[in-house]
Amino acid sequence: MDRLPDQFHANLRLVFVGTAASTRSAAVRHYYAHPGNRFWRALHEAGITPRRYRPDEFAALLALGIGFTDLSKTGAGMDHEIARHTFDVIGFRAKIESWRPHTIAFTSKKAASLFYRRPTSAIALGRQPPMRGFPEVFVLPSPSGAASGHWTLQPWRELAEWIKIGS
Repeated sequence: MDRLPDQFHANLRLVFVGTAASTRSAAVRHYYAHPGNRFWRALHEAGITPRRYRPDEFAALLALGIGFTDLSKTGAGMDHEIARHTFDVIGFRAKIESWRPHTIAFTSKKAASLFYRRPTSAIALGRQPPMRGFPEVFVLPSPSGAASGHWTLQPWRELAEWIKIGS
């Protein structure tokens, strides 16, 4: 069973991609639901959303052209707690190719490293080099409270500017 439902429809302007639901998010079935997670604040502060949404309002972002998914739909917890075999990069790529969003944003270097099959140390924050036949890709610093030492809002602001230009 999926811990969190995908939030997709065709031609979204942006899809956020995490590694897996946190334990809290899986329990309440809302994306980025842990109180220490900066996701919802960052969305608003960066200018991606017109107001600060709550985790229980995640489905409302579809109306703004924003969707959600995770690379592991069955795992939950911190990244190191997720069974490696539950990360479905091939299934994720198929979803993206089917729904064709304009931009995807990985919400951590870990998620991007799984997608690109490179170590996190080889992943840069921000806009990634284009891949033929695939949406624009951004890598954002993790909004998780566990990643506080690496937090910066700047790549989120770059994403906000990009989606405004591309809208």
